[in-house]
Amino acid sequence: MATTAERAREGDERPLRAGEWRTLAVLGLPTFALALAITTVTTYLPVVASGFAASTVVIGLLIGGEGLMALGLPVAVGAWSDRLSTPIGGRLPFVLGAMPLLLPALVLLGFVTSILTAAVAVAVFFVGYYVAYEPYRALYPDMVDDEIAGRAQSTQALSRGAATCLALVAGGLLIGIATPAPFIAAAVVTALAMAAFAIALLRRGVPDDEGGKAEAPGEALRALRDAVAEEPALKTFLAANALWELSLAALKTFIVLYITRGLGLSVQAASLAIGAGALVILAASPVSGKLGDRVGRARVMRVGLWVYGLGMIVPLLTTSPWIVAAVVPFVAFGGGVIMTLPYALLMPLMPGDRHGALSGFYSLSRGIGTALGPLLAGVAIALGRDLFAGTQGFAAMWAVCAAATLASIPLARRLGDDVD
Repeated sequence: MATTAERAREGDERPLRAGEWRTLAVLGLPTFALALAITTVTTYLPVVASGFAASTVVIGLLIGGEGLMALGLPVAVGAWSDRLSTPIGGRLPFVLGAMPLLLPALVLLGFVTSILTAAVAVAVFFVGYYVAYEPYRALYPDMVDDEIAGRAQSTQALSRGAATCLALVAGGLLIGIATPAPFIAAAVVTALAMAAFAIALLRRGVPDDEGGKAEAPGEALRALRDAVAEEPALKTFLAANALWELSLAALKTFIVLYITRGLGLSVQAASLAIGAGALVILAASPVSGKLGDRVGRARVMRVGLWVYGLGMIVPLLTTSPWIVAAVVPFVAFGGGVIMTLPYALLMPLMPGDRHGALSGFYSLSRGIGTALGPLLAGVAIALGRDLFAGTQGFAAMWAVCAAATLASIPLARRLGDDVD
């Protein structure tokens, strides 16, 4: 079977068909909903928690709970969705069933006043998030051909980028009006987008599945362990994606506090500045996906990693607004590549009967990074208060982000031998 790069050299990259555009548009709705919800939580819960949390380490532990949840739950849920057979398919019941957990917890996070209540609410939120996300994400290999996987992930990244931009800008403006406002607004928009997805998918027709007896979590984990043992590229992907997510999670958790407490700007100004960066990420998504399908996803990924990793060293060394502003578009563009292509790199490595389990594997690798990123950044900030006194230590988070990104480049190079 020709690789993506070989097909590009042969000139047989084809345009998306009308039906494929409709499929990708429908599949983008849950990404928009869940990205809006989780961006609101991971970006603005640290702002809320800074009013009652003892330190940045505590905030890092609170947000890092997302990663701990991802270490087991996604694999079990994804594998179950591979085997579940219902009149509405094996994936959609999980997406719909997660909403009674996710939506109330999202609203409650706007009203928390202690670490205990915040920890309980955020744990329930992440349970709902992963119960919904893994079966949903498995719909991509179910419904999308591998030859357009890069462009499929571009459209998904466009939905994610639009939601991220909306959450950052609107959240910053709404939290200035009332602390619960961004969380309530995110819950309403998430509910509407998920309802639209369910209606559109049912009208289109859910993908066929074999159904059968659901695997127990232990059985699913053993099967996944065996699949990873037989495919060294999956081990490489596990480590590489964990580093990518570590960098992104560290940045996402403390970027608002870096701008507000470190640079002295208002929350509203921070949300607008971050929103501008999100627009660059949004532009990077279709470009990186199309290039990935044309010249090789791992090759494009490696370029993005160099741009992103080196760019993040700049705000570590200076707080000059002009210098930082000049490098932000490059960092944002590299970030857009890193947010777009990882799942497209994994899709060619997925056995046909294990889409759900391997989607859970993706979140397992992601969970390692999202657990460690906020914690390591929180520790770095606490230890760097003297060294980076001009930003109250918050500039230290850039060291964590840059180190994780640059360390992943050799792994991306090795992964490219298997997927390009």
